[in-house]
Amino acid sequence: MKATILHNPRCSKSREALKILDEAPDVQVNIVEYLKHPPTRDQLAALYERAGMTPRDGLRKNEAVAKDLNLRSADDDAVLDAMVEHPILIERPLVETEKGVRLGRPPETVREIL
Repeated sequence: MKATILHNPRCSKSREALKILDEAPDVQVNIVEYLKHPPTRDQLAALYERAGMTPRDGLRKNEAVAKDLNLRSADDDAVLDAMVEHPILIERPLVETEKGVRLGRPPETVREIL
Protein backbone atom coordinates (compact mmCIF):
# COMPACT_ATOMS: atom_id res chain seq x y z
CA MET A 1 0.00 0.00 0.00
CA LYS A 2 1.11 3.54 -0.70
CA ALA A 3 0.61 6.37 1.77
CA THR A 4 1.30 10.06 1.26
CA ILE A 5 1.75 12.33 4.24
CA LEU A 6 1.69 16.11 4.15
CA HIS A 7 4.37 16.46 6.77
CA ASN A 8 6.04 19.13 8.85
CA PRO A 9 9.12 17.64 10.54
CA ARG A 10 8.95 20.30 13.26
CA CYS A 11 5.47 19.13 14.34
CA SER A 12 5.31 16.39 16.98
CA LYS A 13 1.91 15.12 15.76
CA SER A 14 3.24 14.90 12.23
CA ARG A 15 6.33 12.99 13.42
CA GLU A 16 4.12 10.60 15.41
CA ALA A 17 1.89 9.93 12.39
CA LEU A 18 4.95 9.33 10.23
CA LYS A 19 6.26 6.83 12.78
CA ILE A 20 2.94 4.94 12.62
CA LEU A 21 3.21 4.83 8.83
CA ASP A 22 6.86 3.75 8.92
CA GLU A 23 6.07 0.92 11.35
CA ALA A 24 3.06 -0.36 9.38
CA PRO A 25 3.80 -3.49 7.36
CA ASP A 26 3.85 -3.21 3.57
CA VAL A 27 3.32 0.57 3.49
CA GLN A 28 5.41 2.67 1.12
CA VAL A 29 5.45 6.21 2.48
CA ASN A 30 5.72 9.28 0.29
CA ILE A 31 6.66 12.25 2.48
CA VAL A 32 5.66 15.68 1.20
CA GLU A 33 7.06 18.55 3.23
CA TYR A 34 4.14 20.77 2.39
CA LEU A 35 5.80 23.97 3.59
CA LYS A 36 8.47 23.46 0.92
CA HIS A 37 6.19 21.83 -1.67
CA PRO A 38 2.64 23.01 -1.00
CA PRO A 39 -0.32 21.25 -2.62
CA THR A 40 -2.33 23.04 -5.25
CA ARG A 41 -5.76 24.41 -4.44
CA ASP A 42 -7.39 21.54 -6.35
CA GLN A 43 -5.26 18.92 -4.57
CA LEU A 44 -6.10 20.37 -1.19
CA ALA A 45 -9.82 20.57 -1.98
CA ALA A 46 -9.79 16.94 -3.14
CA LEU A 47 -8.00 15.79 0.02
CA TYR A 48 -10.55 17.50 2.25
CA GLU A 49 -13.42 16.10 0.23
CA ARG A 50 -12.04 12.54 0.50
CA ALA A 51 -11.55 13.07 4.25
CA GLY A 52 -15.14 14.28 4.67
CA MET A 53 -13.84 17.60 5.96
CA THR A 54 -14.30 21.21 5.01
CA PRO A 55 -11.26 23.40 4.39
CA ARG A 56 -12.25 25.21 7.56
CA ASP A 57 -11.85 21.90 9.47
CA GLY A 58 -8.27 21.73 8.18
CA LEU A 59 -7.37 25.31 9.03
CA ARG A 60 -4.81 26.18 11.68
CA LYS A 61 -7.01 28.90 13.13
CA ASN A 62 -4.52 30.08 15.74
CA GLU A 63 -1.77 30.96 13.27
CA ALA A 64 -1.10 34.69 13.19
CA VAL A 65 -1.76 34.89 9.46
CA ALA A 66 -5.19 33.25 9.97
CA LYS A 67 -6.04 35.94 12.46
CA ASP A 68 -4.61 38.68 10.25
CA LEU A 69 -6.73 37.47 7.32
CA ASN A 70 -9.81 37.06 9.54
CA LEU A 71 -10.29 33.50 8.31
CA ARG A 72 -12.52 32.41 11.19
CA SER A 73 -15.50 33.88 9.37
CA ALA A 74 -14.27 33.25 5.80
CA ASP A 75 -15.94 30.84 3.39
CA ASP A 76 -14.28 27.65 2.15
CA ASP A 77 -13.03 29.25 -1.06
CA ALA A 78 -11.26 32.02 0.84
CA VAL A 79 -9.78 29.49 3.26
CA LEU A 80 -8.41 27.34 0.40
CA ASP A 81 -6.95 30.41 -1.31
CA ALA A 82 -5.25 31.44 1.94
CA MET A 83 -3.88 27.93 2.51
CA VAL A 84 -2.33 27.88 -0.96
CA GLU A 85 -0.76 31.28 -0.41
CA HIS A 86 0.25 30.51 3.20
CA PRO A 87 0.78 26.72 3.59
CA ILE A 88 1.47 27.18 7.32
CA LEU A 89 -2.34 27.41 7.60
CA ILE A 90 -2.76 23.75 6.63
CA GLU A 91 -3.38 21.59 9.69
CA ARG A 92 -1.05 18.62 9.67
CA PRO A 93 -0.48 15.85 9.16
CA LEU A 94 -2.81 14.92 6.32
CA VAL A 95 -2.39 11.29 5.26
CA GLU A 96 -3.82 9.75 2.09
CA THR A 97 -4.01 6.09 1.11
CA GLU A 98 -6.21 4.17 -1.29
CA LYS A 99 -8.61 3.73 1.64
CA GLY A 100 -9.10 7.45 2.27
CA VAL A 101 -7.68 10.57 3.86
CA ARG A 102 -7.30 11.37 7.54
CA LEU A 103 -6.08 14.34 9.49
CA GLY A 104 -3.66 12.82 11.97
CA ARG A 105 -5.04 14.57 15.03
CA PRO A 106 -4.61 12.47 17.02
CA PRO A 107 -1.94 10.64 15.03
CA GLU A 108 -3.58 7.24 15.68
CA THR A 109 -6.42 8.16 13.30
CA VAL A 110 -4.16 7.33 10.35
CA ARG A 111 -4.50 3.67 11.29
CA GLU A 112 -8.11 3.85 10.02
CA ILE A 113 -6.85 4.04 6.44
CA LEU A 114 -4.06 1.47 6.60
